[in-house]
Amino acid sequence: MPPTGLAYETATPSDFAPVSGSFKKIILLKPRGFCAGVVRAIDVVKIALDLYGGPIYVRKEIVHNRHVVDELRRAGAIFVEELSEVPEGARVIFSAHGVSPAVRAEAKERRLQVIDATCPLVTKVHLEAVRFAKQDYTIVLIGHRDHDEVIGTLGEAPENTVLVSDVDDVNRLDIKDPERVVYLTQTTLSLDETKDIVKRLMERFPKIIGPKTQDICYATENRQLAVKAVAPLCQALLVVGSQNSSNSRRLVEVCEKAGVPAYLLDDCSEVQAPMLKGVETVAVTAGASAPEHLVEELIDHLRAQGYSELEEAEIKDEDVRFTLPSDLESFKPRLHTVRT
Repeated sequence: MPPTGLAYETATPSDFAPVSGSFKKIILLKPRGFCAGVVRAIDVVKIALDLYGGPIYVRKEIVHNRHVVDELRRAGAIFVEELSEVPEGARVIFSAHGVSPAVRAEAKERRLQVIDATCPLVTKVHLEAVRFAKQDYTIVLIGHRDHDEVIGTLGEAPENTVLVSDVDDVNRLDIKDPERVVYLTQTTLSLDETKDIVKRLMERFPKIIGPKTQDICYATENRQLAVKAVAPLCQALLVVGSQNSSNSRRLVEVCEKAGVPAYLLDDCSEVQAPMLKGVETVAVTAGASAPEHLVEELIDHLRAQGYSELEEAEIKDEDVRFTLPSDLESFKPRLHTVRT
């Protein structure tokens, strides 16, 4: 694809040229797609398959994207829901979302050979939970109850942690010592929604403290900021991502909150005519676990629908990389090319 490549650290509607004549236009958001944690997790599976051969088991989806999981499954990875499905002594990879200490203990008991693909930013939240629990703080974890990441974080200090998902949950909190309260967050939340929850926490517990640096990851924040910047310029937003991807769903919510219809699509096959009815300018982005080739296929599909003008809006430069787990780092040169 040949995008025009506009770049803005902070964008406003006046930064982009309006659609002229009868041309239909695509605004392609950047940053979009794979974050550093997702790239690392996929690399872990690819290297493990290359280095050890099969079978390589992966607990849960390595990242929340159907296409990525299917591609790795075809390459030889075996995805399971629980460790009980993994033969004793076999090699297993923990997904990017992290696991609880109970899962680690089960893996040790069953003599599994563990490769940990947990995103370093998720690990940061786990370590914060452990540290605050040791200091006898009540930890208010902001997140979605059934998300894999939240389940893992809750497991770090279950007796010290309470989960809230909205302001109403905050209003119902009964904290044993309001003088010793801390909040942590899932890494893939809506910035605005989290801000409202934190504000209410501070009203209820004036001495509450938070992490030294925000828990919501850089990629989640950057993709939401891009959506906010471009929402006034389009009549619809298409987000490439799977339904179980938290950060992808948040992009839809952010756009809808700005008053613009938004749709979450696994791929271009899910585009329906009503989504584009009356839409002269459509914006396109992708969640942090969505491969770039799916975005390219969506652009081709839109071009076939008459969207002949393409403009790439770079809202913020993004250049973050994470090192591989120590037991795999030295084998990185053997990595096969990852399709993105």
